[in-house]
Amino acid sequence: MSQSRDETRAGYEARMLRVVQYIHANLNGDLSLDRLADVACMSRFHWHRVYHSMTGETLANAIRRIRLHRAAGYLLRSDKTIEDIAGHCGYPSVQSFNRTFKAGMGVTPGAFRKDGAELPTLGLTKNGVFAMYEITIKDEPARHIAAVPHKGSYHKVGEAFEKLSAIFTSRNLWPKSGEAVGVYYDDPSSVAEAELRSHAGMVVSADVEVSEGLEPVDLPAGPHAVLRYVGPYAGLDTPYTYLFGEWLPKSGREVRNSPSFEIYLNSPQDTPANELITDIYLPLEPAK
Repeated sequence: MSQSRDETRAGYEARMLRVVQYIHANLNGDLSLDRLADVACMSRFHWHRVYHSMTGETLANAIRRIRLHRAAGYLLRSDKTIEDIAGHCGYPSVQSFNRTFKAGMGVTPGAFRKDGAELPTLGLTKNGVFAMYEITIKDEPARHIAAVPHKGSYHKVGEAFEKLSAIFTSRNLWPKSGEAVGVYYDDPSSVAEAELRSHAGMVVSADVEVSEGLEPVDLPAGPHAVLRYVGPYAGLDTPYTYLFGEWLPKSGREVRNSPSFEIYLNSPQDTPANELITDIYLPLEPAK
């Protein structure tokens, strides 16, 4: 009987992972309930209830959130026109895109792109000075993480987090989980986008079995520079540039041979983009 339950659990997990992958790969395609039920190989009469119960989010809200995040990334990091972005992310018209984006982000796509363009190259504001962020140095505990690997643009790591959520739900791992963590191994300015490596993970207790579909990641204890960023994930480049380009050279500290990581203190499922809180951790050598 136990084997039968395990097989059933694995079957539902596989369905969720197929649907997550399909949504991220087809934002401008058919994401109707019927089509996603076909991808899941499940009756359309029950699929939405299964998805909602396993994720705590309706399919409509998940698709809207993923489209907005992808569009925000394009606005800040590409020269695509707003019309092209709207079509690429599955909006039927620029007008529809403008309405939905403003409802989700608080500003129009054009204003979002303009505001972002005034911050950036090398984290500089339009006045030629660095945007300022408060940074504290903390001694952090070791963290053991169960994670889904991701390769490619860091701004598309959301797909790995969606898969992670499906796995944790199907295996009932949430009671043994802690912080949501993104681990980033490469410098986007020196490594080709397609080769960037990262993990989307959850801190878990030592007794959690990290099995098929998950990989263990261990982050060592020690001092870390911690920068708190409030805002949409699409804007994370700017605090990183400040941390590495302004704060670190003046800090008198040396970085440790360990990856930077982010801890997410709330969720885009139930938090407006401009209220998302991300703590960025930079591992440091002990002070001399």
